[in-house]
Amino acid sequence: MTTEPGAPSDEEALEHRLSSPSPALVQDAARIDSDLVILGAGGKMGPTLAMMARRALDEAGRRDVAVHAVSRWSDTEVRERLESAGVSTVVADLASPEVESQLPDGGHVVFMVGAKFGVTGQEYRAWLTNAALPHTVTQRYPQARISALSTGNVYPLTDLRSPAPDETSPTGPVGEYAMSCLGRERVFEAAAATRGTRLALVRLNYAVEPRYGVFADLARTILDGRPVDLTTGFVNVVWQRYANEVVLRSLLHASAPEPFRINLTGPETLSVRTAAETLAAALGTEVTFDGQESDSALLADATRCHELFGYPDVPARTLIGWQADWIEKGGQLWDKPTKFQRRDGQF
Repeated sequence: MTTEPGAPSDEEALEHRLSSPSPALVQDAARIDSDLVILGAGGKMGPTLAMMARRALDEAGRRDVAVHAVSRWSDTEVRERLESAGVSTVVADLASPEVESQLPDGGHVVFMVGAKFGVTGQEYRAWLTNAALPHTVTQRYPQARISALSTGNVYPLTDLRSPAPDETSPTGPVGEYAMSCLGRERVFEAAAATRGTRLALVRLNYAVEPRYGVFADLARTILDGRPVDLTTGFVNVVWQRYANEVVLRSLLHASAPEPFRINLTGPETLSVRTAAETLAAALGTEVTFDGQESDSALLADATRCHELFGYPDVPARTLIGWQADWIEKGGQLWDKPTKFQRRDGQF
């Protein structure tokens, strides 16, 4: 087995890498003068984002600023890991009518709550979480700076002969999940327009790291001997460490009455066929395909993000190599598929 250069050696090394702040983030953290509250911190991105925030504040000399990670915290191991890193964990059910009284004070808020998978047939769950909860949050934190995770799904599928949508492009969500995410944006926008809540809307397309993401999905399909579906033949992804950093740095760009909007993804438009072939070669196996590439895909233009925050520090081809290396070492894969292939908006 050949170790890919720079690949994380184990889970501890991976989480250290994912939570490593850049000098630019440390400079921004020095300007944060009130506690940071991370809502929905128990998800895929939340733990390493919370640790990154704590590390950046510590390196900036702002130990007076607390980082509160809010979740139901069913995973006690993750909660203990955050506490040992200096992050304050807060147990709260964000769906509870009494949630406002359960939430800690803070002048900076990262909103990471979302409902996507398993809501088909119970679409109201997506609307309650994605569109109703933001109203509660803005009532609790009307004067805060809020960086709210949104999704590139608010855009329509893009004709591959046309430029990908940027932040000024019309929205056109496909399916009720995407509609509810646009609803989330609109509710947050109302707070910015009517109460002056400073807001950053971060439209993320497919964060990846070795335990989950588009490349993990492809690897699992290849190793199971199943054909890779090519109907959605192109995709955008971004290294999760960079995604964590952009979400945090967006706090200082939050604005009102007009929100700050940013597309967050990598600069490459990746061919699913090429990515699968590259991954299969790195794994020493073969790959088969099903279907043909459609003439449209869910894509986004993140030029503005790269101009403001720099390019992702790990490119897609390196991430593919890291994915293969992780699997060959027996690294854990989370059972959290992205379902990036879906074109009907039903997840």
